[in-house]
Amino acid sequence: MTPQNELRLLPWSGPDGKPCYLSTDESGGYMSRLADNIEAVQLGTATDLLDRTSEVLDNQNAGPDELRLMLTEVIRALRDVVRVATSRGHLLAAVSEHSK
Repeated sequence: MTPQNELRLLPWSGPDGKPCYLSTDESGGYMSRLADNIEAVQLGTATDLLDRTSEVLDNQNAGPDELRLMLTEVIRALRDVVRVATSRGHLLAAVSEHSK
């Protein structure tokens, strides 16, 4: 999945929240497949969270604690989705550059 000599932003953070990158020429390698699977889970989780968030917001009896918890989960999911989008956008740009 990563073009030769390109780093892939991985869907998890390292120590102190710093980004982790993968350098490999093997697109079907273990770490690439693991990253692909984790990205798929993160995107699926965000999709499910959209439905749950709508239900909580529609509930007139939802209290501040429930809303705060939901917002915390939304923020976590949004961070994951932004990381996936950034990684995939970088990969698309790198592939585009290599195909010129």
